[in-house]
Amino acid sequence: MLFAENATKSFGPNDVIRGLTFIVGDGEHVGLVGPNGGGKSTILRLLAGDHAVDSGAAGYRGTSLGYLRQEAGLTDANTLIQELWEAFPEARAVELELEGIAAQIERGEGDLDSLIERQAALFEQFEAMDGYRIEARIGRVLNGLGFAESDRQKRCADFSGGWQMRIALAKVLVRRPENALLDEPTNHLDAKTRDWLADELQDWNAALLIVTHDGPFLDQVATRILDLRDGAVESYTGGYTDYQRQKAAKLQAQDQAAARQERELGKQERFIERFRAKATKTTQVQSREKMIAKIERIDRTKKEDEVNFVLTSHGRTELDVLMMKHVGHAYGDHLVLVDVNLHVERGQKVVFIGPNGSGKSTLLRIAAGLVAPTEGVVEWAERARPGYYDQHQDEALDYNRTVIEEVRSVAGGAPDVKLRTVLGQFLFKGDDVFKPVRVLSGGERSRVALAKFLIQPTNVLLLDEPTNHLDRTTRRKLIEALQGYEGTIVCASHDPGIVEGIASHVYEVKDLAVRELLHMRRE
Repeated sequence: MLFAENATKSFGPNDVIRGLTFIVGDGEHVGLVGPNGGGKSTILRLLAGDHAVDSGAAGYRGTSLGYLRQEAGLTDANTLIQELWEAFPEARAVELELEGIAAQIERGEGDLDSLIERQAALFEQFEAMDGYRIEARIGRVLNGLGFAESDRQKRCADFSGGWQMRIALAKVLVRRPENALLDEPTNHLDAKTRDWLADELQDWNAALLIVTHDGPFLDQVATRILDLRDGAVESYTGGYTDYQRQKAAKLQAQDQAAARQERELGKQERFIERFRAKATKTTQVQSREKMIAKIERIDRTKKEDEVNFVLTSHGRTELDVLMMKHVGHAYGDHLVLVDVNLHVERGQKVVFIGPNGSGKSTLLRIAAGLVAPTEGVVEWAERARPGYYDQHQDEALDYNRTVIEEVRSVAGGAPDVKLRTVLGQFLFKGDDVFKPVRVLSGGERSRVALAKFLIQPTNVLLLDEPTNHLDRTTRRKLIEALQGYEGTIVCASHDPGIVEGIASHVYEVKDLAVRELLHMRRE
């Protein structure tokens, strides 16, 4: 069970959580939603014990807790299999001791009878831990998350950031604790893997609290939604679609009630104003004034702040913007791309789709000049001014800088008034621009990364999974801005909103090759 009881948490002068109370019962699957920076990740840290509450209580009951953070937290030197075994420290310790005893017996060291007796006890202990099935559980989860058999002996440091997050997710899934906290588990997952994860969670009898902006995923997994607003949560039954419908009805009813109250109060105030000076009406006026003073006012619903930005193309390129000729690439012995030919013209909106690990990001990095192809050439138009946005752009931020310092580092001497205007479009207003990057939520860091990217003059956008980590409103605004962008776009994305909303040309990157899907072409 996961719980919070009148929990409060502040950071400096900012009250993040106020009077937070909820319970996630054993076996219940609950989604936690709310705006970026509202405190969702803070709630998870309070439940896990990473942060202490200022007052009240928060935590879990039971013997085990799994926690998928937004940072992978892996041991770089471990192989994939070694890292997964880290989820079973007790069983791993027994296994290592068994390996040591076997080596001693083989070398003829120590007292043989004592070693055999200890070995038998360890075998019994390992079986009680279900240790013999751990390897099979690890294999099943790794297969479900898309890891190849050849990945199992790769070091964690050799995986990309997205695949490292899959490893962290796998460590939670293989252990199957009684309670689990999952912070953005579907980021970096393709549709097939996301569906596998949904099935996996549905069959898991644990108290789950899931933070995600992925509404369809919550529809598959969650039986209840907690909506975080102004430091407190409100509970809605059902999945994300049910929550949206219930909340819309509630807000509509609140506005209607507020309007009725305003009309009634206006009527009473007009009576008071009209008869205040009449001695014969003094008692009635005073009675109505007392009545008005006691009324608890119903607030009109407030529209949440939204990011508000425009993507501007700086300068017109030649017709042939980007040419890739016979491009191939390999990482050591691992082939990724073979004989890729791509021709992108001015104004086209090109989207790469395909399974994780197929080479989409590599293709973009080659186009951006960040990776030299093993073979082939890349030719850019002379007037092209490409800008590259990495799916892990937020990880490249300097966590010791403030928000405005981070944007200033790429602004080319632009005055602070311009920087503050841009940051205001991304909801960093007033003293928010002086917050250290390290205290921001994942979504807030993504907004800083977007602000950094957009302040640089470009006429070609190279985008790698640009909607990862964004809340639903910011994602929608970005897609709208991309739709209105007059320059050229080359983008890799699993997001249907990108593919269906902006693509003029869709290419599938798969099996070392790139091919155009003509039936999805738009002009």
